Amino acid sequence: KKKQKGKQKNKKLFEINMQDTITTYVTPKLWQRILCLIYDFLLLLAIIFIASFIFVPLFSKMDNEYFKPLYQFYLLIIMGLYFIWFWTHGGQTLAMQTWKLRLVDANGGGSITKKQAITRYLLALLVYPFFCIGIIWIFFDRDRQFLHDRIAGTRIIKL
Repeated sequence: KKKQKGKQKNKKLFEINMQDTITTYVTPKLWQRILCLIYDFLLLLAIIFIASFIFVPLFSKMDNEYFKPLYQFYLLIIMGLYFIWFWTHGGQTLAMQTWKLRLVDANGGGSITKKQAITRYLLALLVYPFFCIGIIWIFFDRDRQFLHDRIAGTRIIKL
């Protein structure tokens, strides 16, 4: 009986802890998010390498004028599939799982929709190439969120 009571106590603490994580929205530090971005970048290099093995042999005979734009578009689609799938299936990419970060809906704290994930991905593509405006935005945002998170209605939390 004592062991069962101890197990029930731990289970309640876990449920309370999960509740606190979801409701308090602990925002991760900037350095954690930057390291997570770097780790995701390294994972994307591996994915791009594998995706290139499929694309290049099939389409390298194409006219050079069309090959490069088509190849770039293909890689953007592959990267988008990686991020959108992970964000909508658990809220974490592989790097986010390692750093214990999760992407949630800014309003309710639940899972994000496909529309939010696509919006976030497309905005990140637009914002990062321009002098890392998305990262600089953190210093001006009241909740310390990236610009694409603010617009897409998402936020990153620490688990």
